[in-house]
This record gives sequence, C-alpha cells and structure tokens, in this order.
Amino acid sequence: MKLNQVTLPAVDMKKSCDFYLKLGCTQIVDTPHYARFLCPDGEATLSLSLAKETAPGVIIYFETDDVDAVVKKLEERGLVIKEPAEDKRYLWREALIEDPASNKIKIYHAGENRLNPPWRVTIRH
Repeated sequence: MKLNQVTLPAVDMKKSCDFYLKLGCTQIVDTPHYARFLCPDGEATLSLSLAKETAPGVIIYFETDDVDAVVKKLEERGLVIKEPAEDKRYLWREALIEDPASNKIKIYHAGENRLNPPWRVTIRH
C-alpha cells in the first residue's frame, strides 16, 4: 500500500489554506468546508476538513535533505518556528511548526535512519 493523503481538521479554512500555501503546498481543491493540497515533493496530498475544534496528537512529517534551509525559507514566508532545528536522540534532525488549528508539523531529515535505525527489529509473522 502507498499512503495517499492525510486529512487534518481546520477551524479557519482561510488561515489554514494560507498556511499550507506558505509551506509550499499546491492547492488543488478549494471549497468552504474542504481543501486539498499536493505536497511540495512527490504525489502525496494533504487535505483540510472544516471542524469546530481540533484534537491534540496530530503530527505531520515533511522530509527534506536540508532542514535548516527549509526552516529559513519558511521563516522568510512569515511562518513561526515553534522549535528550531536540532539533532534528536533518535538520530533525526527536525524543527517544529504549528498550523492555525494547532496541528503539529515537523520538518525533518532522517536519512538512512528513517527505515534502518540502529535499533531496528525484525518481527516474525
């Protein structure tokens, strides 16, 4: 299977759409209650669905080879960086931003460690 899209709640569609456009996504659907975006690289899509409130716990990861350069570009576009880029104990470099509905967005680079961390296990079926 291949991941097609993730749908996030949005309490203010205009603000949320503006945020994802600044993030570098291309908007391909625009209605008062639903919007869909093509992610900056690849064919995955991200959608927004109008909601009265959001639930905590949503984290979306966008992978890039150069976290610091992307973070700098996002700051120049007016996005607020909640946590600056740093190397994590799990061997990823990542920064955190939030969209207008408080969904967490991680800009990260894991390289080989994304699929093959030193602690990778093999599960037998």
